[in-house]
Amino acid sequence: MFFTCLQDGAGDATSSVVLGKLPPGRVRVLASLSRAYVNWTTSSAALDLGWDAYTAMNGSTTAADPDGLINGLSVDTVGFQTMEGAIAANLLTGGTYLFESKDGVKIRATSQDTAIATGDDLVGYLAYVLD
Repeated sequence: MFFTCLQDGAGDATSSVVLGKLPPGRVRVLASLSRAYVNWTTSSAALDLGWDAYTAMNGSTTAADPDGLINGLSVDTVGFQTMEGAIAANLLTGGTYLFESKDGVKIRATSQDTAIATGDDLVGYLAYVLD
């Protein structure tokens, strides 16, 4: 899933953007194969990557988790970042995360505690397979 976001106007602290939507069914995100160019110019910027609430295969609602894939990735330096993160549960599955949804899952990037400045970029791809 390719994504690109160019900030237009100053954002607020904890600004977020939906990067895209995964298809319905069993979808395994391959975080260790996913990368992004991050040019967030605010000092001490950190990126969270997670998902919006979605409907699971059994019809129940799975709660939103704004940092379920990445929690506090330092993006203080402009450049390419791996989207693997350091969340233990994801590392135990080889740097992957399995979604099982009826209608697909929206993936969301959030800036922790700092505002995204106008002209800041977030461009990359999230690799996944139908599992």
